Amino acid sequence: MKGDIKMFVSKNLSVNEKGDLTIGGLDTVELAGKYGTPLYIMDEDLIREHCRSFKQSIDKYYGGKGLVCYASKAFCCKEMCRVMMDEGIGLDVVSEGELYTALSVGFPMDKICFHGNNKTDEELLLAVENNVGRIIVDNIFELERLNDISKKKGIKANIMFRIKPGVDAHTHDFVKTGQIDSKFGFALETGEAFEAVKKAVSLENVNLVGLHCHIGSQIFDIDPFVLASEIMINFISDIKTKLGHKIKELDLGGGFGIKYTEDDTPVPYDRYMEKVSVKVKELCAEKDIELPFILIEPGRSIAAPAGITLYTVGGVKHIPNIRTYVSVDGGMCDNPRYALYKSKYDAVVANKASKPKDTVVTIAGKCCESGDLIGECMPLQEAVPGDIIAVLATGAYNYSMSSNYNRLCKPAVVFVKNGESRVAVKRETLEDIIRNDE
Repeated sequence: MKGDIKMFVSKNLSVNEKGDLTIGGLDTVELAGKYGTPLYIMDEDLIREHCRSFKQSIDKYYGGKGLVCYASKAFCCKEMCRVMMDEGIGLDVVSEGELYTALSVGFPMDKICFHGNNKTDEELLLAVENNVGRIIVDNIFELERLNDISKKKGIKANIMFRIKPGVDAHTHDFVKTGQIDSKFGFALETGEAFEAVKKAVSLENVNLVGLHCHIGSQIFDIDPFVLASEIMINFISDIKTKLGHKIKELDLGGGFGIKYTEDDTPVPYDRYMEKVSVKVKELCAEKDIELPFILIEPGRSIAAPAGITLYTVGGVKHIPNIRTYVSVDGGMCDNPRYALYKSKYDAVVANKASKPKDTVVTIAGKCCESGDLIGECMPLQEAVPGDIIAVLATGAYNYSMSSNYNRLCKPAVVFVKNGESRVAVKRETLEDIIRNDE
């Protein structure tokens, strides 16, 4: 029986003649048998499709005068960096480790934006020495340290300021970043942002090329993005009028929502781009300022729908009139998002994917924590020990947020492309766990 792809939250998933779940045309049960579980699987073809969709939108609505930068915090490894490089996509990095990963594969430094609200001197030095294209400065102390580091190295660093536009993104409190009460960036309301710009243009070893804002994550409304762009263009106009400084670039961040469950109704990315571009162009004409070079930073929307995680069921525990626990060989170590945010996922018994979901269960992990859950009240086919469970849309913030809690080994990451599979990140071993112990 061939499955209807509309059953699933991601279009790269289907059901084959055996009734097994497939990703990118490959049987997930066979992949679990070949590589073991827990196992992250990433569909490279879908990742590339998403990259091209964003790139085409920039070309269409901004005349190619822009750059898509993948937010590597969503999922970062050498192979992911290679894919982005191959697709002509830039990178948004937020740490020395992410920058080093990019450097290790020869990623073009002029296409990198280096973020972070508390960069160390070592991180700033690494960025300066490698001529990172844009360092997004988060606070005045960082600005001063960066100016000193750049002076010592004889380099004038290109910078952008992260601005809090004061926009409510209507998302989870933990992933709101654009409001005044945020650890990120400079506030507009207090005058802090303007004073920072004034100081930056007076410094000799930094070059203020642009402004950046990011209002949050997993956002389904277009209006907050439009409002943020309006606020940023007005600020660019103020800087030109009051300081005579031309802001050449505007980074509008990311945060585009994706479909985790049937209840999610994301807007097509192209529609975000179109509506925001109309406002940006309209205001630039009205304020008589040149249209800035536009950057966007999608992460989740590129990686999440392309990934799934496979687990093996170890036990099923029925508690009459309360709930049924289905225990798997992973959990919060490889997907902490439910423990952190109560994030909802869709799941399927991969070897019974053609059958109806006629039970409601709590999927429990193996960590020694009562809160180690993948989800509660989840519709699922009847599961028994030995079954393979696939949790869908896990390509973002799963591997990248994984840990070795309880000294568990991190799973492997397998890429699938054109009907073939390959290991992109090896499964950790017990020797890896004790490698740094003395």
